[in-house]
Amino acid sequence: MRSSSHVLPLCVLTALLLSQVCSGIKWLALSHVPASLHVNQTNHCKLLPGLVSSQAQLCRSNLELMQTIVQAAREVKKTCQKTFADMRWNCSSIEISSDAAKYRPDLDRGTREAAFVYALSAATISHTIARACTSGDLRLCSCGPIPSEIPEPGYRWGGCADNLHFGLLMGSKFSDAPMKMKRSGSHANKLMHLHNSEVGRQALREALVMKCKCHGVSGSCSIRTCWRGLQDLREIAMDLKTKYLSATKVVHRPMGTRKQLVPKDIDIRPVRENELVYLQSSPDFCTKNEKQGSVGTQDRQCNKTSLGSDSCDLMCCGRGYNPYSEKLVERCHCKYHWCCYVTCKKCERIVERYVCK
Repeated sequence: MRSSSHVLPLCVLTALLLSQVCSGIKWLALSHVPASLHVNQTNHCKLLPGLVSSQAQLCRSNLELMQTIVQAAREVKKTCQKTFADMRWNCSSIEISSDAAKYRPDLDRGTREAAFVYALSAATISHTIARACTSGDLRLCSCGPIPSEIPEPGYRWGGCADNLHFGLLMGSKFSDAPMKMKRSGSHANKLMHLHNSEVGRQALREALVMKCKCHGVSGSCSIRTCWRGLQDLREIAMDLKTKYLSATKVVHRPMGTRKQLVPKDIDIRPVRENELVYLQSSPDFCTKNEKQGSVGTQDRQCNKTSLGSDSCDLMCCGRGYNPYSEKLVERCHCKYHWCCYVTCKKCERIVERYVCK
C-alpha cells in the first residue's frame, strides 16, 4: 500500500510557528483536523495545528493517543456550544481557527469565559481518554481498577470501569503543557489557567459514580454487577457552568514570599480548590467588538416566552426582535406493525421564531 501525503494550508503552518507564544488551549484547533488524517506516523505530528513543542513530543511518543485527543478537541467545541446555547456568550470563541492570527481575544484575557473553557477542556480530554481505555480504542490502557471496598450483599464488582487514573495522567500532561512553558504569557494568567484546569479535573473525579447491571430470573435483579463509570460529559459541563456563573474574581498579589491569586473583594480567604476564578471582567456580549472577542447577539434566536437568559429581552439587550415563520416537517401518526417495524406519516406545521435586531 502507498502512504498518502497530507498537505495542510499555509495558515496551519503559520499557526505552528506562532503556537509557542499562544494560548494554552490552542490545541483545540485539532478539531479542524480532517477525518482523513490518521495520526499513525511520527511525521504526522508536525501537521497538527496548535501544539507546543512538548505536546508535539508527546504526540511522537504516543501516536495512538492522538486520535483520542483530536476527538476530545471536537467534543470540547460541541459540548461548550450546547451548554451555552441559551446565553449571550454562546461559546463562539471556541471556533478556534487553524490560523492563529484569527484567534478571538476573549479567551486570552483572563475572563470567566476563559475559566470555563479551560476547565471544560481539561475535563474533556481526560474524560475522552478514560472512556477510550474502556472501549478498547487505546491499547495503552485497559479497564480501571476494581474498587478495594467490599460491596453490599446482592452487589458484586465486575464490568469494565472507566480508567480515570490514566485519563487524568495523560490528559493533564497534554493540556497543561503550554502553561508550564517559560514563555507562556503572564504569570497571573498562567496561575489562573492551571487552577481552572484543575477545577475541571476535580469535577471529573466527582463524576465517577457507581453504575450497575441487573441479573436474575425474569428480571428479578437478585444480583447486581457494578463498576465505576463517568457521567456523560454534558452533565459535567452543566456542573462547570454552575461554577462559571458563581466564579470568583481574583487579583495577583504578594502572599508571603511569592505572588498568588486571591479573591479581589474578600482577600481574607484563599482561593477555593473547587471554584473557577477570573482576572478580568467580561463585556456584556451585546454588540460586536473584535478587540474584546464579542460577536454580539444580532440575528441570534431568542425565546419570547422565557424568563431566563434566552429570553428576547435579555438576549437582545433591549434592542427588540423580529419574528419569522418556519415550516417544520415531522414524523407523525406512527404505527407499529407486528413484527417488527414502524410506519409513520409526515406532518407539516408552522412555528413562529424570533431573532434579535
